[in-house]
Amino acid sequence: MPLSLRTAARLCLALLTVNCALLTETKAQAPKTYTSSEILLGLKKLNVVGSVMYIAAHPDDENTRLLAYLANGRLVETNYLSCTRGDGGQDLIGPELREQLGVIRTQELLAARRIDGARQFFTRANDFGFSKTPAETFTIWDKEQVLADMVWAIRRQRPDVLITRFPPDPRAGHGHHQASAILAAEAFDAAGDPKRFPEQLKYVQAWQPKRLLWNTGSFFVKPGENMSGYLTLDAGGYNPLLGQSYGEIAAHSRSQHRSQGFGSAATRGEALEYFQPVKGAPATKDLFDGVDMTWNRVPGGAAVGKLIDEVIRKYDAGNPSASVAGLIEVQKGMERLVGSLSSSSSKLSEQEAHHVAFWWNEKNKELENILAACVGLHFEAIAAEPTTTPGGKVEIKIEALNRSALPGVLNGILSTSEIGLQGPLKQGIALVTTATLDVPSNKLTDRFSAPQDVSQPYWLVEKPTVGMYKVPEIVASFPDEHISAGSFRLVATHREQVIGTPENKAVINLYFNGTIDGQGFSYKIPVQYKHTDPVLGELYQPLAVVPAVMVNIPAARAYVFADQQPKQVPVTLRAGRAGVHGALALQVPAGWQAEPATVPFDLKNKDDEQTVNFTLRPGPGAPEGKAELRAVATVDGQAYSRGIQQIIYPHIPTQTLFPEAVAPLVKLNVQRRGQQIGYLMGAGDEVPEALRQLGYTVTLLNPATDLTADHLRRYDAVVLGVRAYNVLDRLKTQQPELLKYVENGGNLVVQYVVNRGTVLPQIGPYPLTLSADRVTVEGAPVTFLQPQNPLLNTPNKITAADFQGWVQEQGLYYPSAWDAHYTPVIASSDPGETPKQSAILVADYGKGHYIYTGLSLFRELPAGVPGAYRLLTNMVSLGK
Repeated sequence: MPLSLRTAARLCLALLTVNCALLTETKAQAPKTYTSSEILLGLKKLNVVGSVMYIAAHPDDENTRLLAYLANGRLVETNYLSCTRGDGGQDLIGPELREQLGVIRTQELLAARRIDGARQFFTRANDFGFSKTPAETFTIWDKEQVLADMVWAIRRQRPDVLITRFPPDPRAGHGHHQASAILAAEAFDAAGDPKRFPEQLKYVQAWQPKRLLWNTGSFFVKPGENMSGYLTLDAGGYNPLLGQSYGEIAAHSRSQHRSQGFGSAATRGEALEYFQPVKGAPATKDLFDGVDMTWNRVPGGAAVGKLIDEVIRKYDAGNPSASVAGLIEVQKGMERLVGSLSSSSSKLSEQEAHHVAFWWNEKNKELENILAACVGLHFEAIAAEPTTTPGGKVEIKIEALNRSALPGVLNGILSTSEIGLQGPLKQGIALVTTATLDVPSNKLTDRFSAPQDVSQPYWLVEKPTVGMYKVPEIVASFPDEHISAGSFRLVATHREQVIGTPENKAVINLYFNGTIDGQGFSYKIPVQYKHTDPVLGELYQPLAVVPAVMVNIPAARAYVFADQQPKQVPVTLRAGRAGVHGALALQVPAGWQAEPATVPFDLKNKDDEQTVNFTLRPGPGAPEGKAELRAVATVDGQAYSRGIQQIIYPHIPTQTLFPEAVAPLVKLNVQRRGQQIGYLMGAGDEVPEALRQLGYTVTLLNPATDLTADHLRRYDAVVLGVRAYNVLDRLKTQQPELLKYVENGGNLVVQYVVNRGTVLPQIGPYPLTLSADRVTVEGAPVTFLQPQNPLLNTPNKITAADFQGWVQEQGLYYPSAWDAHYTPVIASSDPGETPKQSAILVADYGKGHYIYTGLSLFRELPAGVPGAYRLLTNMVSLGK
């Protein structure tokens, strides 16, 4: 039975809606331009009808060389599905952790994909930190939900081949790695079974990949193991159209993972990749054995393939616009394919119709990009300011330019209102105008509205669990993706349409409609903000929707009270729009006192700021332990309790987050000794602020000038930040000065150091061997090996209670061996493992003390864990 015209249209519309996020993945970037050789590569890719999906656990797990080869050498649609966003990792470039780090690593993946040509997807799994077994991982992740997300990605992208990075066993190391492989095998079967996750079939059809393979390598096999039985391919080839080997492309791609310190050297020449079959049809010669990757696989598509062949044959690299006429014929041929879905003579099954619609959606977007590149079309919509508010207005500058000799006409631009820019698109002459657009307020009907009024990343709108992110049923409302004259409306974006996508849609899109050489076009262009940095040049970032007022409490600060003395809590208000006035209050738990009770504010201009200092003290009834304070601004009867945080690094677009205006509140029974602390920052952490909260005077040391024994002798203790010996080259030469400071009576505390890439072979006064050993269970019971050791008794008695309430992990990068001069102080272990005794190692050296600790103080202190403060106090007080 042929599909009705309405059904056929719905089918294409549904698939386009499901994949709409793909069309704007590069929205926060400069408009992509193509060389003539890249256009030719795009034409060749247009004629390849095949797809592959690579599956692993984290950002930076992916094999970028293989992705580059598949996307640019084999020219298949190449997808990387990362189970998590890497939220639980460490940060080599700044202090961001958890959700903020996940945002950074998401953008680093997108930056990598823009280089290697693959696409990026995720599940809702939250990276809760290192896991040693898949069993532990699945007790924290919602396994069925992560599996559903993986099946959803497979059904949406319809890959012919699935490839995993890891095996489903201990060879993979990390429990998340093993879990990703286990889930991939289950998803391979479930994706093709319409009885599994049938709720997805409203948007997609069941899809069965041809095979599942494991991309193994030397790091997974025993030395000398015979690899001849594996399927092998050479991914080290050279692509003359790009002027690079796939190893060179991969190095550039992998080097985007800056937060993880993964800068990579390029490789050239043969690079063999090995694959072990896991499920599905066997492959003997090639990954795609038995897969027809020509247009012949699409019912009625053979004619389209021949048209593309002809365009490639006639392609003139010196005049790409000469290919436009042929490409228009290709476009018409593809339109005939879609039209065949409703033809009375069609005998396509529903599965075949979905196949036609899927490949039309995929290849039509490629074709539109190639046409624009051949003509040199440039469309841009730039906001005058980087932010706006819900229901507000945004001033934009619009530009349309045709850089070819082909005649063109811009018929109009549609968005939240029609824009009066029309006229001929003459070669090299830009059409430019300005306009004021309405910003959607997310109000759809009286009974139905979206929960998100600001540009918070969609997976952070609701509070996550330790193991899973939550996506609201209705994420937001946006202008209709399929706008036409007179039909503008807001539509709801449902959960299923965004799960797995890397980032939010653009706030506003413009639809440029016109003709080139008589053929109609319609291009969707996101509104962005652009500015020129004096060092980095032209930079783009997403237009962000912000609240009417933002309420900021200093980030990563816990307020710690060791006595009844009051502390100042600064709260900074920032106006999202002009004319914001109301009252600000600090909400505190029972037993605490905040003064004043409320403070009026009147912010006349957008972006105006006002800082209010509240005085906070524990009252007689304030209990010891951890609580929470919250700042709330009330404007026109509506409460606002979110701040604004911008994440700014040169390798990714600026990201805007809206964290809750809360901070940990800690009342401690803690004594301290000494006063002056010198702090040498490593990769970045918030430990100096924790020391200040304890009452210490903290000086940040300059590694270039301050690391001399003479300068350091003024400090009661010197603390080295996380990864200092991994990132500070100056320590190569100044280590003797640090040890001389200790020898003369100083107290040196060294926080965790990664066991690879240290700037010198020994980081202590006596030999110790760093390792990747860790205790991942944050609540693992602790044994005191030296109960009388001063570090456990002076000036505070450390007990088992001090290790309660820890977050994510207890410690990491513990030494595996150490000289007898070091004294291990505590021991703990993950379930089923032997105790690890090197979380704290103390050595007397001369008149002073050297301490190495792998305890995750950099996580615990900002989280307000009371015991972490008491332990740190004892460490810096040792010997005083």
